[in-house]
Amino acid sequence: MALAEEEKLGYVKISDEVIAICVLNATLKTEGVSSLSGGITDSISKNILGKEPLYKGIKVNQSEDGVTIDVSVIVKYGVKIPEVAWDIQENVKKEVEEMIEMPVKAVNIHVNGVHFEE
Repeated sequence: MALAEEEKLGYVKISDEVIAICVLNATLKTEGVSSLSGGITDSISKNILGKEPLYKGIKVNQSEDGVTIDVSVIVKYGVKIPEVAWDIQENVKKEVEEMIEMPVKAVNIHVNGVHFEE
């Protein structure tokens, strides 16, 4: 029995913005997340380029062996931060791997603040 050879016609490159959309959706759906939080690079890009980044608080780094994602969030007051961070990691990993079929090496969560209800 002969195995059929797979013919490679090229490669597929998925932009960081597409991955960021998946990360954004998965993060905001997570219970306990108030919003995303832009870091210093988002502030610099807003001040220098004059426009606010589309996906503030999300940094995507692709390599041959997978994707590394950094997410900066603000959590709601009263939640258990480690549990929320764990849930974000699980949701983001699942969403990205399902959508782009690339392995996720790491999802790093940066909690930049707590949102108090008024």
